[in-house]
Amino acid sequence: MQPLKQLVLACALAAGFAGAAQADAVTDWNTRAGQFVLDAKMGTPPAVRLMAVVQTAVHEAVASLPRQGTDATTVDAAVAAANRATLVKLLPAQEAAIQAAYQAAVGTLPEGPAKANGLATGERAALAVLAARADDGAGTPERYRPTTAAGVYVPTAAPAVPQWSQRKPWLLARADQFRPAPPPALDSALWTRDYNEVKALGSRASTARSAEQTAIAKFWEFSLPSIYFGVVRSVAAEPGRDALRNARLYAASAQAMDDALIAVMDAKYHYHFWRPATAIRNGDTDNNAATERDAGWVAFSDNPLHPEYPSAHSILAGAVGTLLQAELAGAAVPTLSTTSPSANGATRRWSRIEDFVAEVGNARIYEGIHFRNSTEIGLAMGRQIGQLAAARHFAAAPAEGAQQAQAAR
Repeated sequence: MQPLKQLVLACALAAGFAGAAQADAVTDWNTRAGQFVLDAKMGTPPAVRLMAVVQTAVHEAVASLPRQGTDATTVDAAVAAANRATLVKLLPAQEAAIQAAYQAAVGTLPEGPAKANGLATGERAALAVLAARADDGAGTPERYRPTTAAGVYVPTAAPAVPQWSQRKPWLLARADQFRPAPPPALDSALWTRDYNEVKALGSRASTARSAEQTAIAKFWEFSLPSIYFGVVRSVAAEPGRDALRNARLYAASAQAMDDALIAVMDAKYHYHFWRPATAIRNGDTDNNAATERDAGWVAFSDNPLHPEYPSAHSILAGAVGTLLQAELAGAAVPTLSTTSPSANGATRRWSRIEDFVAEVGNARIYEGIHFRNSTEIGLAMGRQIGQLAAARHFAAAPAEGAQQAQAAR
């Protein structure tokens, strides 16, 4: 296998399968994988990492097939095998369901050399990617030490992935490559603005938050990767796309999201900034007369178990939005949509990438778990990571897109 950091630049040149291989297998398996993750009740950072491994294996499998003479059977078999091998390894408790989905997918493919070659290719790609990421640091023991004094109580819930910044990134040179400046000073106008905004809009008892804002907050309580892959699928479903282009898009998005969480956890545990619930209940301790204390303030949504600054949802949205802009390369934006289990399966739609990204940031304020500056900083970090991923993965996209547009005529 080529080094992963060189993978897509080399493989993007291999676009244009003979026989018009279907892109649907890549998307269908992405949807299945998202459901397996949901059923496994994984936390968001481990789930994002898992999907990065899976989608990278799928992309490597599809990209390693010959440019000419590869038919849909080979591609679909390779996609199924890459998914099966990675998912069974990373979700062993879901093995029965994964194997059933795999058998259903490959059972419809005609027997013969094309199917056998695809299955072998997908298996090889999966094993290579799994081996390359086996020592990425995800298993580093958690040794978070709360700031306290002897004899003083601190909450005893385990914090979320404080060791995540020690992982090996896919794209970043290091976890702190885009670490932002510190959060605002507590006597600043910016802090005053953010404090009073989330105090008014993010309270469980808020009378200022509208019904639409409440719906947005409920929708984005869900943070597993499938909610972002739903948006990615809006682009992947556009006419004229093939399996390689979609495999690359999913892999780029998954790697960017994984690196985004590595970067944001680095910043969160570096700055240890307080959540609105803590700040507002202690508003009399920040030496700012414009931030009045509310001793019983409760956020609309439950607080994630990691520090506030910056916003992880915002960095994910920024990375995905930037990648989609790069993938479309000035073409018309299709209607973007995704669904949310935390909103009873409701679907939301956007006509502009910027609207989708902005909604994610606003949602965190309506939920009462982030300050606006934190969402803005998270978005800026996500854009940087998205640009990095686009430069790495989409170098050949204009030529490839032109070839596919010509083939679709």
